[in-house]
Amino acid sequence: MISKKGFSLYRIFYTIAIIILFAGNVFAQKFEFSGKRKRETLAFRMIKNQMVIPLHINGKGPFNFILDTGVGLVLISDPKLIDSVSFQNLRSIYITGFGEGEKLSAFIAPSVDLRIGNTIAKNIPAAILKKDIFELSNYVGIPIHGLIGYEFFQSFVVRLNFLTSTITVFQPERAYIPRKGSRIPISIEERKPYIITNIQLKSGKKLPVKLIIDTGAGHPVSLETMDGVPFELPDERIRGNLGVGLTGPIDGYIGRITSLQLGKYTLNNVITAFPDYEDAASRVFSINRNGNMGLEIIKRFNIVFDYSRATMYIKPLAALKDAFEHDMAGLEIGSAGENYKRIIITRVEPSSSADLTGLMKGDEILAINFKPVSEMSLSEIDTMFRSRNGRNFVIDVLLKDGISKRRVILTLNKRI
Repeated sequence: MISKKGFSLYRIFYTIAIIILFAGNVFAQKFEFSGKRKRETLAFRMIKNQMVIPLHINGKGPFNFILDTGVGLVLISDPKLIDSVSFQNLRSIYITGFGEGEKLSAFIAPSVDLRIGNTIAKNIPAAILKKDIFELSNYVGIPIHGLIGYEFFQSFVVRLNFLTSTITVFQPERAYIPRKGSRIPISIEERKPYIITNIQLKSGKKLPVKLIIDTGAGHPVSLETMDGVPFELPDERIRGNLGVGLTGPIDGYIGRITSLQLGKYTLNNVITAFPDYEDAASRVFSINRNGNMGLEIIKRFNIVFDYSRATMYIKPLAALKDAFEHDMAGLEIGSAGENYKRIIITRVEPSSSADLTGLMKGDEILAINFKPVSEMSLSEIDTMFRSRNGRNFVIDVLLKDGISKRRVILTLNKRI
C-alpha cells in the first residue's frame, strides 16, 4: 500500500450503513451445503491479523476475501472484479462510514452466487466499491478482493480454530456445544454480533460496555463513546493513525485499559484504541454501542458462533496469557510491486525510534538484519517490531529518491 492509508495493527474496518430496497426477501438468502453434508472444515490463512478465505463469485475465482463478522453486507473492495466477473443489474449508490472524507460511491449487485468450499449461496446482494479505498492487497501483502461476514455466519454454526487455522461449519438445526467451552450470550443487531461485558479503565473506573465482535479488526479493543461522551484517556498514551473507514482515515489515541472481562476470563493491560469522536462515534446513529473487540483478543480463544441461538462459546488457548504489545518501531509499512514483495514505509510516528534514526515516509526497506524483505512476510516484520523493548535491528533502506541507500540501527522502544 503506497499511500497514507498504509496502517499496521490498528487498521479498523468499519462497515456499511446502507438501506437497500429490493423486491422480495433477498436478505433471507443463506449459504447451504451442497449435497447431503452436515458439516465441513475449511482452511483459512492468518495474515496480519486478518482471516483470509477463498471465495468464488458467479463461478469465477477463487478470490481472496477477509472473513469479517463486522461486515453486514458482502463487500467487494477491488473494483477490478467488475471486469472479471459477470455482474448483472448494477446500481450506483452512496455509502457512509467512519472517517474524515465524504460519501463513497459504489455499485450494488442485487444478485450474485457465492461458493466457499462446498457451501453455496445464491441470489446474494453485494456492494462493489468504485475505488479501492482500503487498499487491502498492499496492507496484507497478497491480493485481497473483499470482505464477507453476516451471510456466512448466519447460515451455520461456525467454529473457528486458531491453532489449526480452520473453520468448521455445522447445520444450524441442532446446537453444537463444544466440550469445556464457556457459553457467552451475544446479540445480532443490524447483521453484526455484539457482546456486553465489563472493562476497567486505568483510572480504576469499572464500566459495562457493548462491543461489536469484529474479526476484521486487527486491534484488541477500540472504545468510542459512553453515553455520547468520549472515554477518558489513559495518562500514558500516544497519538496515532488508527485506521481507515469507508470515507477516510480515523485518528485518535492508543493506550491501555487495566482489564477486559470475556466470560469467566480476564485479559489484563489491554492495548486499546480511542478514536477521535468526530471520526467514529459521531457517525454511529442506530446501534447504542461503545466500541469493538478485535481479532487480537478473539484469536486467543477457539470460538463457536451460533447466531441462531444468540450464543458464543469460547475455549482459551495458551496465547491467552501473552502480553499485549504495540509497535515499538514507530513505523507503518505496506507492500508494493507486482508480487507485493517490496516494503515501503507509509508513516513514521513523530519522536519514535524510526523517527530518531531518520527513516522517512516513502523510504523502501530492503533488508532487516541482512535478510532481504522479499523473503519475509508483512506479518513477520510486524511481529519483529513488537517483539521486545530494546531489541536492535540492522535496517537497509533505499531512500525515497529511489537512488540513495543507507544502513541504520533501529532500537525498539516501548512507548505505551
